[in-house]
Amino acid sequence: MSFSIIDASKKRKRWTKIFPLQSFADPGCPISPSGPFRENVRLFLQEAGELEDYTVMGNPLWCTFLIHEKKNLMVPFYALEEEVYNSSHPFCDHCRCVGWSGHFVSKRRYHFIIPMDDGWHKPLNEEALDDQSHLLHGVIHCNGYGHLVCLNGIEGGSKFLSGREIMDLWDRICTNLRARYIAVEDASRKRSMDLRLLHGVAYGHSWFGRWGYGFCRGSFGVTQQNYDEAIEILGSLVLDDIVRDLSKTKYHKDVKQMIRFYRDMSETHIITIRELLRFMLTIKSRRPVSKMTVTFSSPNAVSDTDSPSCSTSAFMSRNASKPVLSSSRSNFTMKEKSARYKKFSTAVANMDSRWPTRRLEFAAQVIVEALKEDKAMKPGSSGMTRQDVRDAARLHIGDTGLLDYVLKSLNNVIVGNYVVRRTVNSSSRILEYTIDELRKGHQAPEMEHGVLTVADKPQVESSTLSSSSSSVPGNDVYSDVVYLYKNVLLGYPDSEAVELAVQTILDCRHFVKEWKLRDEMEQVLTFICHLKPNFVENKSDLKGPSCGEIVTVPLHATVRDLKQTAEAALRDTYCIAERLIVTDIKELMDVEDEEVIFGQIESGVKLSVRGIGIDLCTPLKYQGGSDNWKVRCECGAQDDDGERMVACDICEVWQHTRCCGIDDSETVPPLFVCSGCCDSLMPPRIESSSFGMVDCADSFLVSPEPTHLLEYYGY
Repeated sequence: MSFSIIDASKKRKRWTKIFPLQSFADPGCPISPSGPFRENVRLFLQEAGELEDYTVMGNPLWCTFLIHEKKNLMVPFYALEEEVYNSSHPFCDHCRCVGWSGHFVSKRRYHFIIPMDDGWHKPLNEEALDDQSHLLHGVIHCNGYGHLVCLNGIEGGSKFLSGREIMDLWDRICTNLRARYIAVEDASRKRSMDLRLLHGVAYGHSWFGRWGYGFCRGSFGVTQQNYDEAIEILGSLVLDDIVRDLSKTKYHKDVKQMIRFYRDMSETHIITIRELLRFMLTIKSRRPVSKMTVTFSSPNAVSDTDSPSCSTSAFMSRNASKPVLSSSRSNFTMKEKSARYKKFSTAVANMDSRWPTRRLEFAAQVIVEALKEDKAMKPGSSGMTRQDVRDAARLHIGDTGLLDYVLKSLNNVIVGNYVVRRTVNSSSRILEYTIDELRKGHQAPEMEHGVLTVADKPQVESSTLSSSSSSVPGNDVYSDVVYLYKNVLLGYPDSEAVELAVQTILDCRHFVKEWKLRDEMEQVLTFICHLKPNFVENKSDLKGPSCGEIVTVPLHATVRDLKQTAEAALRDTYCIAERLIVTDIKELMDVEDEEVIFGQIESGVKLSVRGIGIDLCTPLKYQGGSDNWKVRCECGAQDDDGERMVACDICEVWQHTRCCGIDDSETVPPLFVCSGCCDSLMPPRIESSSFGMVDCADSFLVSPEPTHLLEYYGY
């Protein structure tokens, strides 16, 4: 058997460790761990990987080759250990959006990466941690909490690996290393359908639900109960009722014919839309004209071709950043441009993004304006760092997820009259963005209705669905699924309940899988130790949903042994506890240090650990960072959920722009005052000589010079 990757291994002057892909991370392959994640991952790197002779952003890297025997190939699997103290991004945006912003900052996080096919022969570059084109990119903090950042199978550009194979591998890795919680932001799409809605209706869970991922957190105040009720409402829609309710629509005949066709094909009676969609997804590969090649073996099965192309902060576009092309010239001809670069407006039309095209283009233009201003003020500067660009753009765009998405897509692309490039500064080792003006042939950005727009904007967004089904039901089953998705789920006539249920499911993108605490060794006691303030410190100094740390001690361990073990574990895991000295454990306050734990407390319980030496002044305290955002929105949200927000200029409380009546396509007003502050500042209505009575909230948003109102009231 010959493998093309063997040549690459020989060039390394050593043989990288090799394991079968289908069984890698099974128990005993390569390890059979029994401790917490922080210990297991070190053993894993030692046994499974070969330390590379280069680093990525100064971080050590291990490589393993995985054999895919059925397809006669070898896949490089990388593991990277990132020290938070040396990271340019010490805080975790994924934790913040998923609701873990109150977790203590972990000292280390581990990245697990399988590059895109065309990168298997190449070493990982400096942009590997930001690249959203990887077949797999997962990151796990040393406390066992992690995130599936990126997954791209056949639909995402791979020629060899399906999303299902990659997801199986990732799930085995997390299980083998004993991860505790893994979150994923599901923005995956197929043929412009959001899979979390399609699979939610068909199977009662998202595509990731096959591997045990369930509801974690909804945006806009959506709760678990709201999500479950929405799934049930849509899944239980009766087909006969659907045909009746669509009787006055132009697609009534097509839907009725489609339902009759698949009912006749089924051996069982299909009553609800859940049963219909599940049956269609099951048999879609059996039709002669269909291009699908994998069939379902059970009602809950998911085919390889259903594997999403996804990345987050969420599941980014499959249009990855290409290697940087250097040039000493500041201007480019149109011939060079067409050979080297891609229009952002063209690239964005092919992106499976949860943001509309107009918002992506506007964000790109805002970033270009920031780069132009910086270049004008600092003619000799090499460029702006990613963080500086992000901070400048946030003055105009409050959606940080949108900014991160666009920043990762801006590399060797044309926005308006400028080429945007991304390079790594050779001295600081930090990503920097630069722009260069084109000589001719491209129209500059224009102003339309007071909003910046980019020239050559596509007339039709990439997310637009086809309005017609195939001429004969069954010729292309997936086209039939798309037709039902658009005209039944998204276009159900005169039903607020269905519309609200659809929006509720689409507002739920964060899903999580939990691995229960296991205590397989009979001679070991396992506990989860939570760090709490001592009696002297203010309780508010340590707040938030601390996740605690897993510790194991033998049965004969004493209370003192437990204190020392918990102290070592917390020191090894969290920046805030680097000099921690454990003084007492709340649940064992009445037990002497010399006494044996066994019989005093049950294994598996949570313990409150107190001590001295906690570094309350370190900026690396919480994953949410040092920003103390106050979120209080009418939808019920009280924390940042990753959605677009705007802050009141008086009370500084953040609210969703959507909840405030600001459309996603609209820019945030230069001055925004929430309804509560508006009511407290002035009477409900004010006199206007021209228009009579005017609502005060409207006057704050549309007044050409709104600051005079604040000055009048002493602000």
